[in-house]
Amino acid sequence: MSLEPWTCLVNLYIHCTLLHQWIEPVAKRGEELLKKIASGTNLDDPKLINRLFILFNGTTGTENVAPEHNVAPGNISLKMKLMSGFCRSIAAANSFPATLQCIFGCMYGSGTTLRLKQMGMEFTVWVFKHGKIDQLKLMGPVILNAILKMLDGSTGSETDALSRETKIFSFQAIGLLAQRLPQLFREKTEMAVRLFDALKLETQSLRSTIQEAIISLAAAYKDAPENILRDLEVLLLANSLAEQNEARFCALRWATSLYNSQHCPSLYICMLSAADPKLDIREIALEGLFLKEEGRSIVSNHDHKYPKFNEMLEYILKQQPKLVDSSEMRSQKLLFPSQVYLVMIKFLVKCFELEMEESNTQAVGTEFLDSAQKMCSLLEHSLAFEGSAELHACASKALVSVGSYLPEMVELYFSRKIVWLRSLLSHTDLSTRESVSRLLGMASCALSDAESCSLLSELISSISQPQKLRFEAQHGGLCAVGFVSAHCLHRIPTVSEAVTQNAVKCLGDVVNLETAPLASVAMEALGHIGICGALPLLVNDSSPGTQVLEVLQERLSKLLSGDDIKSVQKIALSLGHICSNETSSSHLKIALDLLFSLSRSKAEEILFAAGEALSFLWGGVPVTADMILKTNYTSLSTDSNFLMKEVKSLSDVKTDTEEDSHTITRETITGKLFDTLLYSSRKEERCAGTVWMLSLTMYCGQQPSIQIMLPKIQEAFSHLLGDQNELTQELASQGMSIIYELGDASMKKSLVDALVNTLTGTSKRKRAIKLVEESEVFQEGTIGESPSGGKISTYKELCNLANEMGQPDLIYKFMDLANHQASLNSKRGAAFGFSKIAKQAGDALRPHLRLLIPRLIRYQYDPDKNVQDAMAHIWKALIQDPKKAVDEHLNHIFDDLLVQCGSRLWRSREASCLALADIIQGRKFDQVKEHLKKLWIAAFRAMDDIKETVRNAGDKLCRAVTSLTIRICDVTLTELADAKQAMDIVLPFLLSEGIMSKVTSVRKASIGVVMKLAKGAGVALRPHLSDLVCCMLESLSSLEDQGLNYVELHAANIGIETEKLENLRISISKGSPMWETLDLCINIVDIESLDQLIPRLTQLVRGGVGLNTRVGVASFISLLVQKVGTEIKPFTGMLLKLLFPVAKEEKSSSAKRAFSSACGIVLKYSSPSQAQSLIEETAALHSGDRSSQIACASLFKSFSSTASDIMSSHQSAIVPAIFISRFEDEKQISSLFEEVWEDITSGERVTLQLFLQEIVNHICESITSSSWASKKKSGKAICKLAEVLGESLSPHHKRLLQCLVNEIPGRLWEGKDALLDALGALSVACHVAITMEDPTTPTTILSLICSACKKKLKTYRESAFSCLEKVIIAFGDPKFFHAVFPMLYEMCSTASVKTSTQVQATSDTVKTESENGEDGQVPLEKIMECVKSCIQVATIDDILSAKANLIHVLLISLSPGFLWTVKMSGISCVGKLCSSFQSLWTDSMDDLSPSDATKFVHELFHSLVPKLLECIHTVKIAQFHVAASQCLLELIELYSTVSSLHPVEVDFKAEVVSLLELEKSEEAKSLLRKSRDALANLPSLN
Repeated sequence: MSLEPWTCLVNLYIHCTLLHQWIEPVAKRGEELLKKIASGTNLDDPKLINRLFILFNGTTGTENVAPEHNVAPGNISLKMKLMSGFCRSIAAANSFPATLQCIFGCMYGSGTTLRLKQMGMEFTVWVFKHGKIDQLKLMGPVILNAILKMLDGSTGSETDALSRETKIFSFQAIGLLAQRLPQLFREKTEMAVRLFDALKLETQSLRSTIQEAIISLAAAYKDAPENILRDLEVLLLANSLAEQNEARFCALRWATSLYNSQHCPSLYICMLSAADPKLDIREIALEGLFLKEEGRSIVSNHDHKYPKFNEMLEYILKQQPKLVDSSEMRSQKLLFPSQVYLVMIKFLVKCFELEMEESNTQAVGTEFLDSAQKMCSLLEHSLAFEGSAELHACASKALVSVGSYLPEMVELYFSRKIVWLRSLLSHTDLSTRESVSRLLGMASCALSDAESCSLLSELISSISQPQKLRFEAQHGGLCAVGFVSAHCLHRIPTVSEAVTQNAVKCLGDVVNLETAPLASVAMEALGHIGICGALPLLVNDSSPGTQVLEVLQERLSKLLSGDDIKSVQKIALSLGHICSNETSSSHLKIALDLLFSLSRSKAEEILFAAGEALSFLWGGVPVTADMILKTNYTSLSTDSNFLMKEVKSLSDVKTDTEEDSHTITRETITGKLFDTLLYSSRKEERCAGTVWMLSLTMYCGQQPSIQIMLPKIQEAFSHLLGDQNELTQELASQGMSIIYELGDASMKKSLVDALVNTLTGTSKRKRAIKLVEESEVFQEGTIGESPSGGKISTYKELCNLANEMGQPDLIYKFMDLANHQASLNSKRGAAFGFSKIAKQAGDALRPHLRLLIPRLIRYQYDPDKNVQDAMAHIWKALIQDPKKAVDEHLNHIFDDLLVQCGSRLWRSREASCLALADIIQGRKFDQVKEHLKKLWIAAFRAMDDIKETVRNAGDKLCRAVTSLTIRICDVTLTELADAKQAMDIVLPFLLSEGIMSKVTSVRKASIGVVMKLAKGAGVALRPHLSDLVCCMLESLSSLEDQGLNYVELHAANIGIETEKLENLRISISKGSPMWETLDLCINIVDIESLDQLIPRLTQLVRGGVGLNTRVGVASFISLLVQKVGTEIKPFTGMLLKLLFPVAKEEKSSSAKRAFSSACGIVLKYSSPSQAQSLIEETAALHSGDRSSQIACASLFKSFSSTASDIMSSHQSAIVPAIFISRFEDEKQISSLFEEVWEDITSGERVTLQLFLQEIVNHICESITSSSWASKKKSGKAICKLAEVLGESLSPHHKRLLQCLVNEIPGRLWEGKDALLDALGALSVACHVAITMEDPTTPTTILSLICSACKKKLKTYRESAFSCLEKVIIAFGDPKFFHAVFPMLYEMCSTASVKTSTQVQATSDTVKTESENGEDGQVPLEKIMECVKSCIQVATIDDILSAKANLIHVLLISLSPGFLWTVKMSGISCVGKLCSSFQSLWTDSMDDLSPSDATKFVHELFHSLVPKLLECIHTVKIAQFHVAASQCLLELIELYSTVSSLHPVEVDFKAEVVSLLELEKSEEAKSLLRKSRDALANLPSLN
């Protein structure tokens, strides 16, 4: 097209829009061309866009435009089509002022529509998104005013889709404009107010769009003036309480994005939103308050700083002054939901704590103290009765937090609220009760001694009264007694000892008498007292003073053996607290015995609690009494959380002097740990020892007594790294890292070496542990169950199993397995400690990297997830640049992993395979060439592993090596030299070891790799082409599912056709990867490859085994010859000599077709002499056995489809063979030749005429052969020739007739009837020529046939009678009547006699023996057909001369003893007679006296009519009734003609009327009515 594309587009727009109403076809064609061209049109071409804008806007108002060039604005249809293009063009968005004119034309133009407005707003969005900023500055304000005007003019009730979409685009445009031109909105709040109002007023379908616009608008107010931001505060606060959740969401987003993290109003909005019903709003609110881990993520431009505590609190109270109101009855109403109070309290406490940490507590000003008091009032208000339990717990903890920083202020504040605090002691929430108890204890410090003692006494009496209190009241009272007593003991001067003794006695009674939960609380209270000083002796009447633990020992022992974990935990901790200031050795011994009794506990919490208690007993724990009594302290383990984060010792303060009382305690603890627990045979005790040893190291590590023991502790932890218990491992590794931190340089070096040896498997032998019967050697379920179904885990159970199996030495193998498991556990445990040490000991580890890196990589793929995680920690800590480290040690890694792939340990094999699969990703050939073959060997070996998980890992490795191999062998991705080298390594291995493997998965993988290599290797594959092709062809059979072979062997028995099954097998093989690979090989064959490939293929043709292989090699040769074309000529002779005998002798029809096809394709490129020889040999096969005939048909079919030009030059030899072979008896063979015949002939008659001489010669040779099948085939061929050619066969009739006349006489053989059929067909086709050649020949033929009719073989006689009928009719000689009819009469009479003696006269439905032909008798209907032909050629005189015999024959045919078919033949003879005599009277109309003819008609009428009527009555076949009725009518009509001349009285009318009444066939009824009427009209004698 010569026109520019944009001109074409413009013209098409004009056609599409302006011609539509006048010329519909032109408009439609324009639309089609528009769609075709527009897809390739550049819509950002400025010239095109300008022309389109002219079409849209017109030239009205444009200066310097001649009148004749004026363009009117387009109509609505045109504008809409143009708008769809503008919305895809960036050039259209930047074509000022045409863009602006276009937008206003859509919005306010004359005749605009809703659709056009909607498209105009869509274009506006496009302009605001893609327009240049300098143009937007000009257009933006104008367009914005237009949008606002349009929004103001719209009604809220508009619900149609176009109006809704227009509004959507309008709000989108405002949002985009706010992003591009924020200065338009920054100085005023009108747009914010408008959008927030719209968010509340518009329908739900618009709110999401308005919400996006509001969020975009927020950025415009980032740097707004202070007065604007203050106005926005009011707007946001109002909308944060709106009913619509979208308004609340947007208000919160603005609050968190506009203001910094110290802005109190925005933080207050976040607090209010924390209780919102919408989850996303609640989450954003928590982010805004830094109460989530990710913090205030929306704020990115400000530091995460908290506001001043007093400022935040004052703002909250300014908004809600009633937050400080409260009453002693807690009856005040909450102003917010509980969740709002929760976040408000947490945030205020955070602000308070940060400010207190930054400033000196002693230097707190009056203003801050006032704020703190208000905070206490707010918290007191939060404890209102209607608040949630979570809120009460949080508020009470917050009061304790305030008290921990400002104890004097809080003590004084709550000393006036003792009654209020006591009312909370029975609160339903446990945490609240504990916090209130702490507050009560703190408040008691501000009371006088007397008041404190009075308070304590009241508390004691409340829990000691006879009537039982609720559990909550008892719990709160006990906690309060503990804290108040502790403070009384802690104050200076202390209160009287009697008061403390009373409290201790009360608590002891509770321990002895109450349940475990209350007893544990009482013990906890005793611990709080004990932390402030030694417990006083219990004095009673019987003894002057007894230690508390002596009294409680038995009870505590029972409680510690109970199932209540929390109670046991509290009791254990309390023992540590009680003994922290104790000096009595007996007291300490009791506590230790009670704690050591927990060594077999399986509850981790209990062990940690006992460890903490032992740390208190050891001494030097950095915890003061004030910390426990005046803060929210619970326990050291809970506060340190050392299992979840990096561990650092908490004992930073060393104690110079140690009390003598602690020395004995420490020795006792040390002996118990090292002599009993850490090396115990019971895993529970080892776990307990590890927990306690770690606790001592953590909490008391700086103590000299611990420092001296560090080497001993290190040895114990090293030993425990291999423990079965995961907790023991983890804690031991944690302990190693703490020891590394605490130890000196030599210890650090020793520790690093020990860990490296553990990881590399070269560690020294560990300390032996004596096994007892119950020692657990394996974890339960690791090695299954015993024969009786029991578990096998302990040493005793293993010994029993070995004895039961009669192999006592098996126990050593079990222990070997256990040692291996311990070794793995050691590596895993060492990894935990190593990951922490590696960061601090990086330089010391450098020399060990060569050994560590291969093992670390392998361990990261260990089947045990815990080992993986541990090694991953080491890897991250040790290796800064993993890629560089792996590249530097790649060969060492490969060597180690490949060796471990053959390890006797399945986990090593699995891990190595997985590691290799990842390591080889993305490697280059130079990096892997030395290991490539080993990688394949390792992968295949793993795929045949005994363990399933290793096999899965092997599959993964195989996929990875496959990917690597394909990439480095692909000439498009790798250098050609490298690709060839890689191919030389991989392909021979895959062909010899992979595809020939006995492992199914290996074979399948190998074939897949080879196929992919063939796709990408290109020319690099040529040196291996012959090996690859032969391997793939052999694999077609060797890798076939053996089930198919079995099915084929039994196909006949189960009713499956063998050929169909063969076709199925071939079809499956051609869809296989092997065949796909062969297709790829075809594409890269060149001339040089043929010299190696053809000899290998010939060997495979000779010796290939299996259906698929043989068919495959034939098909491959066909494809190969088609690919190389004329280059195959040097090999055609060899291939034809090889393929032809194979095609001939192959038993499988599918393989025979395949080789025939290959032979035909090779024939196309063969020399003329080779072609002639092959075709002659092929043609000769048609007279051979069945296999040769099928081969002949297959070869000729192949030749006709592939080498038709060569075949056409040899048709004189081909056509006769194919023609005569079409008439083989076997249907399969004849159908094959029929298909070939249809392929090679354009028209059957023309072909037969062209090669008639050759065909006749071939037929004559065949008919004179000694083979009966050839004679029969020749007879059928003569029939076909006569049928197709007719008289055209006359020139050759003499030879054919002579052959037939010579062959028909003589003995009978099967199929000889075909010669009679041929004689009949030849007589019909060439009767004129035969008569002209020799007039006596018809008589000779007739006598030959008559003699054949007298033979006894039924089928032969039937053919003879059929032939006789044809010959009589064909030659039409009247003399034949006298020559034939006597013989026919005799045969009819004989048949009549036999029938009358063998069957009943009335039977008309049973076949007789003679009719079945068992004695050579021919069915009578055949004889009657010949009678009919005789009547047809005979003269009237001849008929009259034999009238008696003729009537006799007809009566016989109508007699009851014969079938209705015989009667039908007789009726047809009668009909023929009637027509002959009817024509006689029609021709001679003169009134003659009765003659012989008249007499014959009378006799015929009176003889046959009764028979016909009887037959109609007895035979119940409608077809017969019609024929008989027709014959009856003809007889009556003939008789009426004769009767008019010579009337005779007849009376058959009654019988006809009777039959008419019974007749059911309408056609027969009609004929009978005519007969009745004809009878009625007969002339009478009167």
